[in-house]
Amino acid sequence: MNIDLNPPADPWAFFTEWFALAKQHESVWPEAMMLATVGASGMPTTRALLMKDFDSSGIVFYTNRESRKGQELSAHAKAGICFYWKSIQRQVRIEGTITLVSNAESDAYFATRPRGSQIGAWASRQSRPLKSRAMLEQNVRDVEKEYAGRDVLRPPHWGGYRLTPTYFEFWQEREYRLHDRITYSRASNADAWVIERIFP
Repeated sequence: MNIDLNPPADPWAFFTEWFALAKQHESVWPEAMMLATVGASGMPTTRALLMKDFDSSGIVFYTNRESRKGQELSAHAKAGICFYWKSIQRQVRIEGTITLVSNAESDAYFATRPRGSQIGAWASRQSRPLKSRAMLEQNVRDVEKEYAGRDVLRPPHWGGYRLTPTYFEFWQEREYRLHDRITYSRASNADAWVIERIFP
């Protein structure tokens, strides 16, 4: 999968090309990514989740906004994400600012989720202490009873985020650790992307 890189002027064209290739070769979840946020202590925290959409305005993902990551994104509206596709020996790192996805967009996505996942969004008080598995399972039964025979509404504390990039790094594995690394950076959306090749 190693090829000579001729980076386009727009990093989204690069990302779209690489993600399409990853979807052809990754057997499970090519949309999986690591999300890094900053906690109140100043320590970074990371977790895996799924990208649900992307376009030239950013990367979209959804979660419980009262979870640890939700609280951290509320306090520090900046984050980093990393995609690693082992099958094609490539990685993309993205850093940028965070904004909330609109209620209408969150509602539309929530409506496409499996009913069990919709119920789980109500039943789980994500990141909070849980006395027992039995308590979680009881919460699920309670929500199932509440929404029996009708559509599950999106919880007000559950919704989407959009990461708008100010930095991309495209990494391609090469022999002897002489990898290719191409970066795109800019201070704001109004600025042109600055493209650099950096040492591996």
